[in-house]
Amino acid sequence: MTERGKTLVKIWLAVVGVFILGCITGVSLDSVYRLRAGNERAERRKNGTEEVFERMKRDLNLNEQQATQIRAILEQTRDEYRQLRAEVRPRYDTVRQNARTKIRALLTPEQQQKFDARVAERDARRDDEKSDH
Repeated sequence: MTERGKTLVKIWLAVVGVFILGCITGVSLDSVYRLRAGNERAERRKNGTEEVFERMKRDLNLNEQQATQIRAILEQTRDEYRQLRAEVRPRYDTVRQNARTKIRALLTPEQQQKFDARVAERDARRDDEKSDH
C-alpha cells in the first residue's frame, strides 16, 4: 500500500472513531436527560396536587376541618385515577403487543434482535415511570 493509501485509511479511521464517540456521547446525554426529565415530571405531578390544594385552601379561606376533608378527597381522587389507569393499561398493552408482533414478522432475524432489545428498553422505562406514579 502506498503512503497516500495509508494516510487515507488513517483519516477514515479517525472519522469513524469520532463518529462512534459522538454516537456514544449522544446516547449518554439522551439517557441522562430522560432520567432527569422523568424525575422532574414525577416531582411536578406531586407538587401540582399540593399546589392545587394550597391554592384552594388560600383562595377559599378553608378552615382546618374543610382543609383536612378536601385533602382526603384529592388523595382519594388521585388513587381512583391510578386505579383507572391500571384497569385501562391492559387494553393499551394488547394493542401495543399486536403492533409489535406485526412489525416483528416483517423483520429479518438480525433486525428482530435489535427490535426486541429496543422494545425491552422501552418497557423498562415504562415500568420505571409507572413506579414513579
